[in-house]
Amino acid sequence: MECPGCNITLTEKSIEDTKVDECGQCKGIWFEDGELREAKDIAEPDTNWMDFEIWKHEDRFASEPRNLACPKCNQNMVAVDYDKTGVMINYCPDCKGTWLEKGEFKQIIEALNNELANKPLADYVKAGINEAVEIVTGPESFISEWKDFSTFFRMLQYRILVEKPELHDALINFQKSNPMN
Repeated sequence: MECPGCNITLTEKSIEDTKVDECGQCKGIWFEDGELREAKDIAEPDTNWMDFEIWKHEDRFASEPRNLACPKCNQNMVAVDYDKTGVMINYCPDCKGTWLEKGEFKQIIEALNNELANKPLADYVKAGINEAVEIVTGPESFISEWKDFSTFFRMLQYRILVEKPELHDALINFQKSNPMN
């Protein structure tokens, strides 16, 4: 495969346990279908429940055609705003691969961490309902969906402790007064 910008052969690289292809010149990275999610989940496990399904809610995304050929199938890619990250990714609607330019993977991780830290409690509750439903109906395996829900629930607990410190104090006092401890 060749870099869509530099037209040089991509070389294999590992992002944690995920094998991707990188341009040695511009440092762009090619992710096959599903590899971006895998790399994101490994690089930042607390965001594993924050799935990004690019065409699930097509009406929510601004996309525009790109004159950039997909490294895998040579079709024109589209530029899509990666959820709420502010990063425009190049996506191939045919093979579902993703091309990120230098530094964009790191920007995505930083933006997701920022969203995680600033997500209001009400949004966590809505996300929790979706995560619970995905345990049964989600596209991933039951175990994978359960791990996503478990991570979500831990993050929800942190959010409650941040937004409702009096609840934290009540839980600590309850634990101290519980004769079963």
